[in-house]
Amino acid sequence: MKFNYRTEIPQLLLIVGMFIMAAFTWSTAPDLIPIHWNLAGEVDDYGGKFEALLGIPLITLAVYFLLLFVPRIDPGYMNYQKFASTYTIIRCSIIAFMSIIYGVIQLTILGHPISVNAIIPFAVGILFVVLGNFMGKIRPNWFVGIRTPWTLSSKASWNKTHRASGWLFILMGLSITAAGLIRSQWAYLGMFAVIVICFFWMVFYSYLVWRNDPDRIPPAGTTPGPG
Repeated sequence: MKFNYRTEIPQLLLIVGMFIMAAFTWSTAPDLIPIHWNLAGEVDDYGGKFEALLGIPLITLAVYFLLLFVPRIDPGYMNYQKFASTYTIIRCSIIAFMSIIYGVIQLTILGHPISVNAIIPFAVGILFVVLGNFMGKIRPNWFVGIRTPWTLSSKASWNKTHRASGWLFILMGLSITAAGLIRSQWAYLGMFAVIVICFFWMVFYSYLVWRNDPDRIPPAGTTPGPG
């Protein structure tokens, strides 16, 4: 995959922007900064300046380079060309999501009253919806997508599981967003139930398709051989 400045520069600007914000607020930030909130929107963990101001930017930078270079070491490298635009959207969505999380932390440092337990679920929900819309376009590879023993040894299982998973990711995203808006115990329980059921069905469905695929192949290294 070639380096495309039109798609890479916006991601890099977001990351650089996070480091600039860290430098801007470093001197005025308190020694203990909120870094985690519970479902009620209450702060339940604090971090020092380095962890709170530089932790997410550094992690985002590492994720950026990891997602940029991981196709080069994937045995299924050539398949990335078949979903290059989808892979770019996935990468951009993850970087944008990390930027939003960091923005929430910066707003709390600057003293702006924000509803964390509404913003974060909304951001997570949107990320799931975006991923769901493009899930069916991901082609077989070893790092991106729904990777079970059955999707990795059956092209039919891979394709059908990812098409079905796209709708399930959208459903999970909507349930996460709804839970963030309703903010009740039952809403959160319903959200967790939807997520668990959806992930269980993805795995089980990949097995069902694999079982009925006459062209399935054994994963590398699992075929009995001499010695």
